[in-house]
This record gives sequence, C-alpha cells and structure tokens, in this order.
Amino acid sequence: FTHRRPELAFFYQEGSSWLFPDAWEKYIAVIPEVERHDMISAYYRRVTDDDPAVRLEAAKAWTTWEMSTSNLIPNEEKIAQGEDPKFAEAFARIETHYFVHGAFMRNDQQLLEDVDKIRDVPCTIVQGRYDVVCPMKSCWDLHRAWPEADVKVVSDAGHSMSEPGIKSELVKACDLYADL
Repeated sequence: FTHRRPELAFFYQEGSSWLFPDAWEKYIAVIPEVERHDMISAYYRRVTDDDPAVRLEAAKAWTTWEMSTSNLIPNEEKIAQGEDPKFAEAFARIETHYFVHGAFMRNDQQLLEDVDKIRDVPCTIVQGRYDVVCPMKSCWDLHRAWPEADVKVVSDAGHSMSEPGIKSELVKACDLYADL
C-alpha cells in the first residue's frame, strides 16, 4: 500500500465498485448523494461525529465494505466483523483518519520518492494478484522503484493476510529475516 490518491480512489471512490456492485451499494447507501464525490471525507465526518448512532452506522458500512472485498473468495466470518461495533469503529476511524491526513506524508509519492532511504534494508513484498483493496499496480510500482526487494505475488489471493498463500509467504519472509 503506497497511499497514493489513485490507489485510494480505486477502492473507495470507483474501481472496485465495478467488481463488487452488491457490496458497493451498501457502502454508498450511508452517504447522501451530494457528498459521494469524496467518500473518504464523507465517511470521516461520520465516524468522528458526536452522535454515536451516526458513528456506528458509518463505521459498520465502511468496515463491511472492506471485509467484503478483502478475500479472493468472500469470507463470511470476516464480513461479519463489519457488524462488530468495537471492531468496526476502531477500524473505520483509524483508516479514515490516516486517509484524510494523507498518511502524514509530505505527498502521495513519498514512499516511492524516498525508497533510497531504505534501499539497503532487506525486504519481501507480498501481494495478492487479485487484491482490489491495494491493487497490484502499487506493488509493481514499488518493486520498480526498489528492485532489490523480493516480490512474491500470490496467484490465488486477494488482500487479506489470512488467505493461505499470503500467510505462507509472510511466514517465509519472517523466517528469512529472523536472524537479522
């Protein structure tokens, strides 16, 4: 995840919506049409609202959207997490907070522009081929800027680290770097 505007727009504004129109409909239903030009900001206003009912409705919709799209094969247990009030509020608030504040980076190209600062750090990038939350293009752009990093593209995975192929590659990477 490189936190670039097009990457965020693909998932939260339009792009993934073409692949998950059923889940998208539920995600946008919480936001009045007049505010849908900037879904992240509209959600941020709601998940930080003084009214607990407004916060919870938005947090559940935000979280359910992400959980509905994070696995290659939808995982009903993960999707149900979107209905858990504590989980949903924490998840939605931290994501929207970082997103509306540009992840506290100077610009949305900072990770790619500053890769020289970490170029000598051993790294494995693990990416699900069918990740619609953080699309493959971001992984590929980072790999192009940082060819020293090892890239593992998991052919049968989406976004979730709980998917078997992603989990396996993450464990291998941790084992590889355990003695550094």
